[in-house]
Amino acid sequence: MGSWISETRKRVYRNLKYRLMRPAPPSAPARFRGPVVVVGSAPISHKPAGWNSDFSVITVNGSQSVIKSWGIEAPDITLMQFNQIDGTTPNAVEVRRVLNGERTGALYVFLWRKDDRPRLEQGLRAFNYRYDNLQIVDRYERMALLDRVAGLRSLELDADSKCSNGMNAVLFALYNGAPVVIITGINPNSAGHSYNQAGLARLHVQMDKEVVTKLLKDKRPIFTADPRVSEELGIPLWTGKAQQ
Repeated sequence: MGSWISETRKRVYRNLKYRLMRPAPPSAPARFRGPVVVVGSAPISHKPAGWNSDFSVITVNGSQSVIKSWGIEAPDITLMQFNQIDGTTPNAVEVRRVLNGERTGALYVFLWRKDDRPRLEQGLRAFNYRYDNLQIVDRYERMALLDRVAGLRSLELDADSKCSNGMNAVLFALYNGAPVVIITGINPNSAGHSYNQAGLARLHVQMDKEVVTKLLKDKRPIFTADPRVSEELGIPLWTGKAQQ
């Protein structure tokens, strides 16, 4: 009974706060003009066909390690969950290990307290992760991303009602003008991460699939560079040009 009351209060509070705040989704440093590649950390990923300097790259948490083999030193943008900064879970420890000494263009950290930026900067210095710009994205700005781009509402009450960071990166790219978004290393049906052998289960599976279905239904310009993902989820396979 107590749990039900607590959840109801949280639901009412978040819904009311979201409506009153009317938050804007996070903005990129500049609008995207060319294809945007969103690189997740699933064990299998592929460099998109036709790669050239017009492409922008968004990585998620530790997936930056993937693009090293593509000859790319740093992504244009990185999205990172707050608990990767100083968390003690196996995944957080591995993320800091693979990002140690690396850099990105713009870094967006989700759900870190906005009034505690100095501690965030200190945490990033602890594993020597550098960036050109740093932005904190709160829960309501993340909710707005899903709402504005996919037309879906989530109060983020549990893991099942949230998107993965990879899917949030797709929404971010679309919101910021990407004419084409190419996904690689993002597969809700897979387990594990490219940068470790722990085989950790993937969260947010159902919500990610729901978002993909909605984006495809709305004819959003999303593609995948991964044949298996194309086959399993129905996302058009990127062949080097934006034809569906």
